[in-house]
Amino acid sequence: MFNGVPDLRLRRPAALCAAVLALALGQTALPPLAAAQEQAAAFQPALGQAQPFSMDVLTQRARDLAAQPYRAPVVEQPEVLEKIDYDAHWKIRFRPEATVRVGDVPVQFFHLGTYFRNPVRIAVVEDGAARAITYDPRFFDMPADSPARQLTRGTGFAGFRLMDPDLRTDWISFLGASYFRTSGPFGQYGMSARGLAINSGMTEPEEFPLFTEFYIEKPKDGQTDVTIYALMDSPSVAGAYRMDIRKGTPGQGQTMQVSSKLFFRNAVQRLGIAPLTSMYWYSETNRVLAFDWRPEVHDADGLMMVMGNGEQIWRPLMNPPRVVTSSFQTENPKGFGLIQRDRRFENYEDDGVFYDKRASVWIAPREGWGKGNVQLVEIPTEDEVYDNIVAFWNPERQPQPGQEMDFDYTLSWVDQAPVPQPLARTVSTRIGAGGVPGLPRPKDELKIVIDFDGGQIGTLGQNQGVEPVVTVPEGVTIVQSYALPVVGTSRWRLIFDIDAPGVETADIRAYLAKDGQPLTETWLGQVHPAQFDRARPGADAQATPAAVSN
Repeated sequence: MFNGVPDLRLRRPAALCAAVLALALGQTALPPLAAAQEQAAAFQPALGQAQPFSMDVLTQRARDLAAQPYRAPVVEQPEVLEKIDYDAHWKIRFRPEATVRVGDVPVQFFHLGTYFRNPVRIAVVEDGAARAITYDPRFFDMPADSPARQLTRGTGFAGFRLMDPDLRTDWISFLGASYFRTSGPFGQYGMSARGLAINSGMTEPEEFPLFTEFYIEKPKDGQTDVTIYALMDSPSVAGAYRMDIRKGTPGQGQTMQVSSKLFFRNAVQRLGIAPLTSMYWYSETNRVLAFDWRPEVHDADGLMMVMGNGEQIWRPLMNPPRVVTSSFQTENPKGFGLIQRDRRFENYEDDGVFYDKRASVWIAPREGWGKGNVQLVEIPTEDEVYDNIVAFWNPERQPQPGQEMDFDYTLSWVDQAPVPQPLARTVSTRIGAGGVPGLPRPKDELKIVIDFDGGQIGTLGQNQGVEPVVTVPEGVTIVQSYALPVVGTSRWRLIFDIDAPGVETADIRAYLAKDGQPLTETWLGQVHPAQFDRARPGADAQATPAAVSN
């Protein structure tokens, strides 16, 4: 339990098997590429019999699955997998010379273990026929006493990754449930995407649909995009996915065209389409609440949305005192994503995990998704090893048993959201004590400071009609608000104090305008005033002393 409800935080995939394998790979002297290709001739993976394959075939399989009672994946030799713990997994390394090439695409596999028990079937597709790749311990180097040596041939894999030509680094990986992620535009893994989310952020346990089978299609001559198909299954839903993936060039990032066809066995209370999973511990917004030497620690610092009416919204992420789900209603959204806007290394000072290089991820529907809402789930955390942020599209009408639903979208792993931004955007959000420096600070007041940059705002001076527009909920009072250009920069700063006695959560809307027209995107902030009480000067002295017993 966490704060009275089930612990919804997820151990980061990188902190488990993926990071372990990457570390082990980094400690191994890889053979030159030519040598690896030569050694590959000594080991040829076994392929199953050719079976007809297409997206239509996969879709029919998903439809047939959904018509039957759910059957959980069969985990072979679970007692052996239990022994493949963190330390044992660390010592299992994929052999570069065993890399499977699907056309010119190098593919390597993740080994099963105690953290990734569900086997996935992986097949290669060529000329409309699929052939499964059989697990063989010779894919991996492992110590003589490794428990993995007890696994039988054909056990299965935990997942796979696509490698760069030098076989030293990967650029996309699929590992665990329906999770996948890429190295982004700057060669640094960060947040993850999922195929589907079910009942995320609710009090009952979340359901995690599984990708149970993958089909990697050999690119046609002259084609550089990679097509991956996946079969999904879970107690509530079965599905067929097609992902056309463009690797992109350094600095550009990856683009995925995702098509999903979903078939529901059961009703779902909260369906999450195109879910993104990230980590936010603290930033300049709530720095006073964290005890760590680094200025900021997060994979993303905000949720950006372009609503159906074209309004661009920035919602800075928070680390709330309790699980919070926020809903942003719209019809036919143009896009949403978890964005890492702050790219200054000096604002993180971490040269081990490089938060400044983490990819932003943007979802753009390829057709009208109708009415619904973008949902943001924020879960309290006191460390960076948990994924505590989830964002997804939640349709207005939740699926019922026997219903079929299709969702197509473009998923981009980028620096910033790939949309026109004619308005100034939020570049920082800071919260501190209200009032005036040098004078007694009012007990219940907070000062909120928002910096905007971009658009035409940098060309405007102090007396050229820039006005703050701030809206607060019932129970919150705006004490003062004003805007001014930041000297020596192209930024403008919006400052306002709020008085919120006894208010648990305050959702605030703010932007800058001129002649009644917005100059900036809409800032939607959620503030938990009591969270900041312990950071106020004299907070310890005001606390009630604990009783002392003799």
